[in-house]
Amino acid sequence: MKISQITFTRFVAAMAIVISHFNKDLFLYKIDYISNLFLRANVGVSYFFILSGFIMIIAYHKKDKIDCLEFYKNRFARIYPLYMLGLLLYFMTRYEMFDWCKLILYGLGIQSWIPGEAMILNFPGWSISVEFFFYLLFPVLYNYFYVRKNKMIWGFAIGLWLITQVFSNLYPVYGAYEGPHTKSHEFLYYFPFWHLNEFLIGNLAGLYFVKNYRQKNYDYHVIAVFLLILLSLMFVPLFYHNGLMALFFVPAIFLISANNGRVTRFFSLKPLEYLGEISYGIYITHIPVLYLVREFLKWRDYRFSIDLVFLIYILVMLLSSAIFYQLIEKPMRNLLRKIHFAKH
Repeated sequence: MKISQITFTRFVAAMAIVISHFNKDLFLYKIDYISNLFLRANVGVSYFFILSGFIMIIAYHKKDKIDCLEFYKNRFARIYPLYMLGLLLYFMTRYEMFDWCKLILYGLGIQSWIPGEAMILNFPGWSISVEFFFYLLFPVLYNYFYVRKNKMIWGFAIGLWLITQVFSNLYPVYGAYEGPHTKSHEFLYYFPFWHLNEFLIGNLAGLYFVKNYRQKNYDYHVIAVFLLILLSLMFVPLFYHNGLMALFFVPAIFLISANNGRVTRFFSLKPLEYLGEISYGIYITHIPVLYLVREFLKWRDYRFSIDLVFLIYILVMLLSSAIFYQLIEKPMRNLLRKIHFAKH
């Protein structure tokens, strides 16, 4: 089952995060309430985690069992080449940050487990560290819970979501949170366990979807949920980072995936689908590409307005991400997937 229309939404989430990391002097931050969308754009990562769980089920739901080694190989082929490319690009302008210990943590994808180290080197890599945790668990979840239709996982996922929301909102209230750029901040925002609920809810949404899939015109429903997401981020001051937005993201994913109306026809346009395909490259390389653009403009002594720099940066980033996708991501993925493990 291929759901091409959902692919473009990855690009939308990635671009929101890109804008949030650019510069707070950008014109978008000077517009009341609109600025809140980008100040809270880290919810885009939550969307990635939920969508990842959903897509895993869509991809594997017809299998009786997942071969763990084969699954890990395919996930490695999909994620790791660009993950390390982002690091290499990062060192092109931040070579003084080279540190063997940090390199090992980043290379193994375990930085998010250590508060104080989650944002080392190419810092968007923290979320890939969390994804590695999800991928490690997924074959076990699938083989022992999803295939066997074990209802315990539903109770566990919902209970974990509730516990995570209570913890995330009480942790700052009781004085344990010390503010941005502290270990307590990294524990609250980036620790993998607090994001597990998002992946599990994505899995359960996928299971419900494949069982109850009925294509229908959901255009107005999609637009309504999208507006609810925007309004909640603009006006409601809650802690969205650790799964709260599943309340809106899951319906959005479900409705877009089942829709056969104009929204789907628009989202399925090949150029938009392609932007979704290169969105991983956009996300994992956008910080080092930003650093490279800034260094180039500084070297050439170009003095542009911040808004023009932003436009140049976006164009360079889209072009470079397309190149990375065509010349690195796709070829490396195909090459690594040809490796077969001997079965005894």
